[in-house]
Amino acid sequence: MKKIIGIIVVMLLCGTTLFASPAKEDSIRKLIELSGSKNIGQQFMNQLLPNLKRLAPDAPEEFWDEMKKEIDMDKVAELIIPIYQKHLTEEDIQAINKFYETDAGQKLIKASPAIMQESMTVGQQWGRQVAQRIIDKLKVKNYIKQNIQ
Repeated sequence: MKKIIGIIVVMLLCGTTLFASPAKEDSIRKLIELSGSKNIGQQFMNQLLPNLKRLAPDAPEEFWDEMKKEIDMDKVAELIIPIYQKHLTEEDIQAINKFYETDAGQKLIKASPAIMQESMTVGQQWGRQVAQRIIDKLKVKNYIKQNIQ
């Protein structure tokens, strides 16, 4: 009897995750569309292709046009849908979609690329400063002998 009561208590404490419905594929696709994630994937590809073109400067433009046609951004969605389903319930996805449909949600979507870019710049600067402080301390303690900057 104690085991049954214990199981019931655990189920009640974890009830939201045990009984929550898994996120539906259509809801996740809507989230990907609303959040602009599909556009981010396309932007990534637009940055990747010029770098690849530099590796093969003799490849004709028709080759690159063909490659662009073969890149299916919906395939990326198919790959990440199970990840969303693993971590979020249908109720979570619905709430997130509802947020992205608000003015604040749309503002966040529009501001996100600039926020990400500026955050990366600040993070890189911070990382360089931390690395320099560590190198300076290593020099002071004579743990490194060469002149590293």
